[in-house]
Amino acid sequence: MSGVMFGGFPVWAQAGIWGLLGAASLIVGAAAASLKWLSTRVIAAIMSFGCGVLISAVAYDLIFDGFKKAGIRPIVTGAIAGSLAYAGANWLVSRHGAHHRKRSTDQQKPAAEGGGLIIAIGSLLDGIPESVVLGVSLLSGGGVSVAMFAAIFLSNFPEGLSSAVGMRKAGRSSAYIYGLWSAIALLSGLASLLGAAFLSGAAPNLMAMVNAVAAGALLTMVSDTMLPEAVQGDHGATGFLVVVGLLLAFSISQAGP
Repeated sequence: MSGVMFGGFPVWAQAGIWGLLGAASLIVGAAAASLKWLSTRVIAAIMSFGCGVLISAVAYDLIFDGFKKAGIRPIVTGAIAGSLAYAGANWLVSRHGAHHRKRSTDQQKPAAEGGGLIIAIGSLLDGIPESVVLGVSLLSGGGVSVAMFAAIFLSNFPEGLSSAVGMRKAGRSSAYIYGLWSAIALLSGLASLLGAAFLSGAAPNLMAMVNAVAAGALLTMVSDTMLPEAVQGDHGATGFLVVVGLLLAFSISQAGP
């Protein structure tokens, strides 16, 4: 599917805009958390669907596309490096109180006990790889990948939703929640911008490896932080909804001229 670009803007500026737009659904999800009819099961179902969308985009837009351009070695090396880097960073923030940052139940650390900063760091950790991917995708000259953007936007929504519900139950204010997601959206835009600025003109092997690093980090994030929330609340529907999300994202990636 052909990409989309903002005419009249340099590539690095377009990357920043796309990164900001992709992360904006975190704020939309946080706003949806105030809707009382959203039960734990509904939130988990949305999370399951988002997992499938993101898995499809990672597999086809990052790993397979990189393999076609540069072969298997940079893909394997990059994905393993990205997975290990994310797992290590996630372990570090989790042991200080951010392990349940995406949970919509009562598992998040109460506001009275602190932990706000570490939750913010953990949430930013989840958003950086996908933002860099959006910025890098513009360097091919064909515009941002519609499938990748859709995957990031759709997966960020349940992240923002589920985490915001958990934050409210932990006693955090609306100002804190919206301030956190707004800051992360801005930093995600900056990460996308920097990814495009610093990797402009990079060799195909390096680009494939960077995408593979992000892919490894994103798949590890889905497994470690998104799927546990989905499985806990869906009561058996997780697998089906992951498949539906994957098929939708794959259809988007294959559509168009």
